[in-house]
Amino acid sequence: MTDIRSAATPPNIVSKDALNQLFREGRTHSAWLPRPVPVGTLREAYEIARLGPTSANSTPARFVFLESEASKARLLPALAPLNVEKTRTAPVTAIIAWDTEFYEKLPRLFPHADMRSHFVGNQPLIHETAFRNSSLEGAYFILAARSVGLDCGPMSGFDAAKVNAEFFPDGKWKVNFLCNLGYGDRSKLFPRNPRLEFDEACRVL
Repeated sequence: MTDIRSAATPPNIVSKDALNQLFREGRTHSAWLPRPVPVGTLREAYEIARLGPTSANSTPARFVFLESEASKARLLPALAPLNVEKTRTAPVTAIIAWDTEFYEKLPRLFPHADMRSHFVGNQPLIHETAFRNSSLEGAYFILAARSVGLDCGPMSGFDAAKVNAEFFPDGKWKVNFLCNLGYGDRSKLFPRNPRLEFDEACRVL
């Protein structure tokens, strides 16, 4: 059988402009322009991000978008001091969370096999799968948000117990990380920090 991806077929590589927007010029922002983010743009980013792969299509990530002053006020007491102002002034802050009962949706999301039964009652597997895959989905969302023109400021630096108590008191969802969203003020950016070289971070075996 002939592989349609033969050497004669040029690879389907995204444009340099796209790579620049997603990676080379994409930065973590802490200062924001006073420009609102339409809900339609958040929806568009989610519609793209949800297509990323997860284990057994489990998609355990859940997203809570805080855009009102009142909702932000509920979050600010849980933040480390350095994260308060950047979050208060961001047009939107996303709580990227994970669903402790994600497996209940597996009969619909993964209909080819009974994956639900692998998780029911197995708390270590539930936590490991949900946390890992919601982290992936959060990363997909950052790239999707950049692809629709948003800037991102993902954050640790918060009290997870306080966030969970305030926003998820029934315990069914749990916070993974936070991400400010909007249109960043590039004049306030610092020079990009260095990254590890291939030979420092990678092994080919």
